[in-house]
Amino acid sequence: MTKQDDKLLSKGYEFSAVEEKWLDRWQETGSFTGKMEEGKPSYSIVIPPPNVTGVLHVGHALNNTLQDILTRYHRMCGDNTLWVPGTDHAGIATQNVVERQLSTEGKTRDDVGRDAFIEKVWQWREEKGGAIIHQLQKLGASCDWERERFTMDEGLSSAVREVFVRLYKEGLIYKGDYIVNWCPRCQTALADDEVEHEDKKGKLYHIRYPYGDGSGHVVVATTRPETMLGDTGVAVHPEDERYQHLAEIGIKLPLTERTIPVVFDGHVDREFGTGALKVTPSHDRDDYEIGLRHDLPRLKIMDDKGFMNDNAGEYTGLERFACRKKIVADLERLGFLEGIEDYDHAVGHCYRCKTVSEPTTSLQWFVSVKPLAAKAVDAVRDGKINIYPKTWYNTFYSWMDNIRDWCISRQIWWGHRIPAWTCDACGELIVESEDPTTCPACSSDKLTRETDVLDTWFSSALWPFSTMGWPENTKELQTFYPTSVLITSFDILFFWVARMMMMGIHFMDEVPFKDVYLHALVRDKYGKKMSKSTGNVLDPLVVMKEYGTDAMRFTLTAFAAQGREIKLDEDRIEGYRHFINKIWNAARFALMHVGECDVSVKDVTHDVKGLPLVHQWILSRTASTIKEVRTGLDEYRFNDVASANYQFIWHEYCDWYLEWIKADLFSDDPVAKEQAQGVLLVVLETILKLIHPITPFVSEEIWSVLPGERDLLTTSAFPELQENWDNNEAVEQMELLMGIITGIRNIRSEAEVHPSSKIDALVLCGDKERADFIAGFTAPISDMTRLSSFTVTEGGEKPADAATYIYNDIEIFVPLKGLVDVEAELAKLARERKKIDGKMKQVTGKLNNEKFLANAPDNVVAKVRDEKSGLDAKLAKILEAEERLKKMA
Repeated sequence: MTKQDDKLLSKGYEFSAVEEKWLDRWQETGSFTGKMEEGKPSYSIVIPPPNVTGVLHVGHALNNTLQDILTRYHRMCGDNTLWVPGTDHAGIATQNVVERQLSTEGKTRDDVGRDAFIEKVWQWREEKGGAIIHQLQKLGASCDWERERFTMDEGLSSAVREVFVRLYKEGLIYKGDYIVNWCPRCQTALADDEVEHEDKKGKLYHIRYPYGDGSGHVVVATTRPETMLGDTGVAVHPEDERYQHLAEIGIKLPLTERTIPVVFDGHVDREFGTGALKVTPSHDRDDYEIGLRHDLPRLKIMDDKGFMNDNAGEYTGLERFACRKKIVADLERLGFLEGIEDYDHAVGHCYRCKTVSEPTTSLQWFVSVKPLAAKAVDAVRDGKINIYPKTWYNTFYSWMDNIRDWCISRQIWWGHRIPAWTCDACGELIVESEDPTTCPACSSDKLTRETDVLDTWFSSALWPFSTMGWPENTKELQTFYPTSVLITSFDILFFWVARMMMMGIHFMDEVPFKDVYLHALVRDKYGKKMSKSTGNVLDPLVVMKEYGTDAMRFTLTAFAAQGREIKLDEDRIEGYRHFINKIWNAARFALMHVGECDVSVKDVTHDVKGLPLVHQWILSRTASTIKEVRTGLDEYRFNDVASANYQFIWHEYCDWYLEWIKADLFSDDPVAKEQAQGVLLVVLETILKLIHPITPFVSEEIWSVLPGERDLLTTSAFPELQENWDNNEAVEQMELLMGIITGIRNIRSEAEVHPSSKIDALVLCGDKERADFIAGFTAPISDMTRLSSFTVTEGGEKPADAATYIYNDIEIFVPLKGLVDVEAELAKLARERKKIDGKMKQVTGKLNNEKFLANAPDNVVAKVRDEKSGLDAKLAKILEAEERLKKMA
């Protein structure tokens, strides 16, 4: 390598400096700007907007790496390519952050007032809200950063208001008293998919409800005995003969002075328990529906903070769980408690603050989603939207077929305030795009604005078209809508993806995206969910700092198999860092020989058939890899794309091709040298283009120092299919030669022949034509296996005292007499076996210890089992080596 080249590519890949350099250069040159050139196909993606409160986690890293791969690929394919970045205002989460900030000053949001509080949120967003955008840029995300959007920016706020007003005027938004999920901590309603259900060990309380006339009682069961204060009926099956007489006498509700009716409803399972069900319409979803069918009154017994209200009688003012304890004690004291049993059940929690949610009736705003959902389902069934992997289709259909109306109002301050006013004079409800000044019904100017804000997911549902300028018919919308693909985690398929389908089809009369790719959640290497409490979280920012961004991106891509759980192992990240270094070192080697070449040297590839076999082979394999990578990217088989690149670069280009052509590169034969230089440069350029979407930094840096004038790699053309390079015969011939070389190397390695020792090799191949072909490559085979002699025959006597390797129907022999000190090697193996036996005793002792298995954390037990597997493998190899040496003694 010349001194000049040494400056261009340092001895080691210093990723920190390289990444900083190219992040700046790409931004300065506007490389990621979404162009809208006539006559070109368009490709667009909108980023799933991360919460403005967020920091980059490994799920973000996976999701955005996959989006970036596709964006860079299509940009290199020459498409008009746009990746829209942005963040979500994250109503509840952001409000909680600022409320915690206020609490350090001894204040609440009520102390500062709504307007001042919202100003503080905006201030926080300006100061802290850009963190995740900066982190996405560090990841290498090639978004059009000039088009960054925020779900509360002026344009999106206008779109949100327009959508709300149109839906209201179409009768698809209404206000009504309905059972909702309520978070007492956040003091707001939650949509069904904002409630996370966790399996908990609880209690099932069996309570005696006396008959109205005192002649007996029925036993009902509940996990929430405090809700009995809101019971307004008991339900039984219409055909249950045991309870027909209760129609007239009713039930005396314990701990109260009320008598409640018995209603007969087919919803009740008469075979479950006693067949009697307490009905609390204001605090249970199923009970609410029963109450509607039988016109039962709704009695709320809790306030918005989870404390018992005035309807709870003597329990007024108690926190709900404290009330539960007192009620159970009172029931037992008064003889109403039949029994208590342990009971495992799913308990709903607020997805933001993890507080146990409470079903309750409340006056809220809803979207009537059935008509919207039907059009979305039709679009998927008709193939206008494709879902990858296909296993998600049935889940999607099932959820959409059973969808409930969407509660869109939230009782918080940060968010899109609902554009509705009530006339104080006549009660008229006014919903308009522009703020009204007077009531259209009575002309009064006394109007009160709705205090609720919209669910965060409402604005997110408009993201694919609102970010491109809707409701204006912008050039961006004409060029880039519908978007090409949505890449997101499967866990927000219904939170977000389905709602974007509904809104996009309704307002744009077109699907919002053609494909949906749902990736799995990232877990630790043992398949466990990552959490701070477990201590198994891999922080992508830390990983990028330690191993380099390209290594992390490649690892995530390699794990991204459709439908497969992602078990992320830091050892694999380190392994792929070695792969990045391998690319770097291969490029340094290539630059020693092509760094000062004229690019016309690449012209040798115009006559592929006239090149030596090794060049025909590598070009054929390059053509196959181009096809594999392009097909994999087109079909969202990201792991196959990573695998194809890894296999070709490491195991074919580096391990075989570079080794094979060294003699030609140092040759005095100008033709052989020029052929090697030309093919070497062509293949290296192709590799850098193929790997660039996954590992943009290292590839761009190497590309920049290759000979000749060249544009940035990120805007260069992606490799086209090269059918004229396909050559199956060359591939088969090279596989034969590589198989023979591998066989000789294996014999040398297994016999532990010193690397500097020359050996002899004999090949028996069965026919003269192949023997002559193999013999024609005596020089490279001898060079790559350090042979003193290489003999190829179609038949003959097999040598004694020789190790054997079979490749297909070819026999390879290497005489070992005099090359190995059998007794010394056996002694060395015996010492190694003794060490392994000692370690194995410790490991098996742990695994046979029931206390260890019962008490040790799962990841510790898994590590011990992994250690045993490794020791078993080492021991097996030692035993094989001993057998082999004994035969030579």
